[in-house]
Order: sequence, then C-alpha cells, then structure tokens
Amino acid sequence: MATTPDEISISYKEGDLELVKELDKQVLTKGAWTTIIFRYQDWNNSKQEYGPEKYTIRRYQKRNGEYQQKSKFNISSKDQAKKIIDALKHWTDDD
Repeated sequence: MATTPDEISISYKEGDLELVKELDKQVLTKGAWTTIIFRYQDWNNSKQEYGPEKYTIRRYQKRNGEYQQKSKFNISSKDQAKKIIDALKHWTDDD
C-alpha cells in the first residue's frame, strides 16, 4: 500500500504482462484526501497491443498511514477529455 501520493500507481501486472500501463500522472491535491489524474493504456489481448490512451481521476483517503482509493471517474477517450477541458475553461476563464 502507498504511504505517499508519489507511490500511488494504477499500473497492474499479471505475471510478466502489464495489463494497465500508467503513462503519466499529475497529483492535483495532497493531504488526508489526495486527488490524482492518470493517463494510461489497457492491454488488448485479442490484438496483442495496448489500446488508445485513457484517463482517470481518482480520490484517495489516507487512513492508518496508507492511501486507499475511495472514488474514481474514468474518461474513456481523448474526445471526452477535450470536452471536459472545454467546459472547465468556459467556467473558469476570466472575462
């Protein structure tokens, strides 16, 4: 279990095969509640290659010295990510 936000990862292996490959992460908030956005790819077993980039926002709570995932929101495509970015820019841009 992770004891710091930097140790948190969504990479997942079964044997020698990495089924979830973490490409990058950005820690958005730190503390008792930590929020991290990850960029990752899933292994496509039928094609024997990694699929398109995906994104996930996850919230972790630190309890008894270790971070435990409490919630997540998956962004399934670049198109959906761009729509989220556009909406946030619309709401947060100064006039």
